[in-house]
Amino acid sequence: MAHTKSILTFVLLSLLVCAFADRRQSQRRLSDAQQCRMNRISGIRPTRVIRSEGGITELWDEDRDEFQCAGVAATRNTLNPNSLYLPSFSSAPQIVYIERGRGIIGLSAPGCSESFHSGESGSIQHRKIRGQGFRDQHQKVQRIERGDVIAIPPGITHWCYNDDNSEELVAFTVTDVTSDYNQLDTKQRQFFIAGGQPRGQRKQGEGERGQKGRQEGEYGEEEQRGEQGKEKLIQTILPQIDTRFLAEALDIPIELAQKIQREDERGIIIKVEKEGLRILSPEGEEREEERERETGPRANVIGVGERYCNAKIRQNIESLREADIYSRHGGHLKTINRRNLPILDILDMSAAKVTLYSDAILAPHWSINAHTIAYITRGEGQIQIIGTNGQKVMDDRVRQGDVIIVPQFFTSMCKAGSQGIEWIAIKTSDLPMNSPLVGYTSAIKGMPIEVLTNAYRISNQQAQDIKYNREDQIMIFPSSSRSASS
Repeated sequence: MAHTKSILTFVLLSLLVCAFADRRQSQRRLSDAQQCRMNRISGIRPTRVIRSEGGITELWDEDRDEFQCAGVAATRNTLNPNSLYLPSFSSAPQIVYIERGRGIIGLSAPGCSESFHSGESGSIQHRKIRGQGFRDQHQKVQRIERGDVIAIPPGITHWCYNDDNSEELVAFTVTDVTSDYNQLDTKQRQFFIAGGQPRGQRKQGEGERGQKGRQEGEYGEEEQRGEQGKEKLIQTILPQIDTRFLAEALDIPIELAQKIQREDERGIIIKVEKEGLRILSPEGEEREEERERETGPRANVIGVGERYCNAKIRQNIESLREADIYSRHGGHLKTINRRNLPILDILDMSAAKVTLYSDAILAPHWSINAHTIAYITRGEGQIQIIGTNGQKVMDDRVRQGDVIIVPQFFTSMCKAGSQGIEWIAIKTSDLPMNSPLVGYTSAIKGMPIEVLTNAYRISNQQAQDIKYNREDQIMIFPSSSRSASS
């Protein structure tokens, strides 16, 4: 009998804990919804910058209402020629868009085999005694270029190298800080296993002054921990480990452990010394991959990293031939989701590139299952957004460098300027769905004429015009002479 009571007590306590957990989750969902009740949305510029030896890192203010609503953070890294973004990992999944330049990226996933070699030429072998002719082993590195969308899983160490001698490499990154993978908090956290804090950090003003500041390289001063007690932007791991523990773990002399623990004032992007990195070119690795497919893998992958070992992590989004939507006089749209980049199924994120020609229109639409983070990469245009309260929350001119966040179910549209406009849109779903108001497969196109005539108190002919004038077009429309002249 006592045993039965104990079991009953345990069951009741378990139910109570589950109910409390469900209540907390419900409260969090409600809180998230309240954060999206915004009266104003505008184009956003970065507010902080980290100046490293080999480039700059710009950060958008993740405490703004728009970022809090979408549950994301945004950064932009600019790598000077022959510069290296030091190895780091994030607490949440990331999508990186290469806005300009080309280079090399490497990911180090736990459990993946180190089947690629760098250094001197010679026959392939798993291990060779260090010394003359030693060949380094490492995991796969890949060539990246303008227009690439790159998926970075949480907790996976990665680095990037600009091997071009003349052009900068510019990468825009969105981090989904509210992902289920991130169990810390809703702050962007990038952990570096090398590097350190550069001497002074700077803050960029907002609005027109901030835009001018970025163009002229003028930023106001800001320390890593500002007057408001903001957290340290650069978080390095090795300096906090006990030196003796580190030396023993790596089986190296204490002097060497102390050297790699030193705070590096070069920052998180450094200039590569001498003739650049001596690693196997991605083209050479592709040849080794082909040989491995023919002869079989050299080693089995183990651990959680095996999900990423052979996964494709990048896809170029610039190809016009593969556009999902194409209008000869309007523009084009290309989407990368879990169907053409399966690793996005793990990240639960996706991307789309939108190009509108002169005076073209992106139809009014809303996202059914995702927030949208739009980064203007070229040109300018007018964007209107209608909030869930039925009020207009944005009707502004946007231009290159602006970030606009469009929450789920907010209706948005864009009209390009005379020179056109382009943007990359990062979505918080691996298979996002949009519902256009007009055009082929739209909400209005699917309604009976009688519904439209009664809903708008218009004639049958007027309802037909509304329903069928754009019936053969999808989302992107060229400028209409009829509406322009009226």
